Amino acid sequence: MLWVVRPIVRPEDPDGNQLPTLEQARAWYADQDPVHGFDHVERVLALAQKLGSELGADLEILQAAALLHDAAGAAPLSKDRAAHEHSSAEFARAVLEQEGWPPARIEPVLHCIRAHRYREGEQPISLEAQVLFDADKLDVIGAFGVARTIGYAVQAGTPIFAEPSVRFLDRGELEPGEPHSAYHEYLFKLRRVRDRLRTEPARRLAAEREQLLRTFFEQLAAEARGEG
Repeated sequence: MLWVVRPIVRPEDPDGNQLPTLEQARAWYADQDPVHGFDHVERVLALAQKLGSELGADLEILQAAALLHDAAGAAPLSKDRAAHEHSSAEFARAVLEQEGWPPARIEPVLHCIRAHRYREGEQPISLEAQVLFDADKLDVIGAFGVARTIGYAVQAGTPIFAEPSVRFLDRGELEPGEPHSAYHEYLFKLRRVRDRLRTEPARRLAAEREQLLRTFFEQLAAEARGEG
């Protein structure tokens, strides 16, 4: 696939590479859905910079990776969503090559992007990849995690709450006709995110966010069942 990238004039990093900026990135996400839109990217960037600074990561690699990690094929209801990390990595390659980045600096960025997904795939090996993975995951728990999970359910036409089947509770598999509600997503993924985080600072930040997430979905279930 041929990616068309517009150049932009901006300061260089100490190695002479042109750094992607928020202004440039905003255009890459103009057509994205609210769940994976530019505000998500801004939060991931801020978290990545916070975690990366504490851990001594390469902040230029992190900035490029955070700004580009969902830049192509990220719409959650599209057929490209299943492999969006690969299409975003290829988009990132085109951007960074046009900006004059050498291959030795591009490849670490692409690894971060390919390894940022929660589900099976390339594992985050480098410190920068682990930081981006954690920053992206922190945005699915806490207050924004609740909002994004409900937003996804609304876009997908699934309920905010549906009673999970015994099969789903035991094996994570839906019964025929059983909807994957926002509550299902909490049980299946969100309550397990903290255990998947790679860095200690991220686990620290996750503790408070996770408590809010748990409180919300437990109250949601209680109200749906007429108990709260």
